Amino acid sequence: MSVDLGRYAIEVLSAYAGALILLAGVIAASVVRARSVARRLAETEERRAARQR
Repeated sequence: MSVDLGRYAIEVLSAYAGALILLAGVIAASVVRARSVARRLAETEERRAARQR
């Protein structure tokens, strides 16, 4: 199956590429942030458990 994009092929393909790059960036930022928050939460829980002993 071949898709003919006509004279706007470069514009359409670059728009798709840009959208995919931005989406990958948002996903990567979300993963990094989630790991950071999880690490901080674990540290906070450890400190709280140590205080209660």
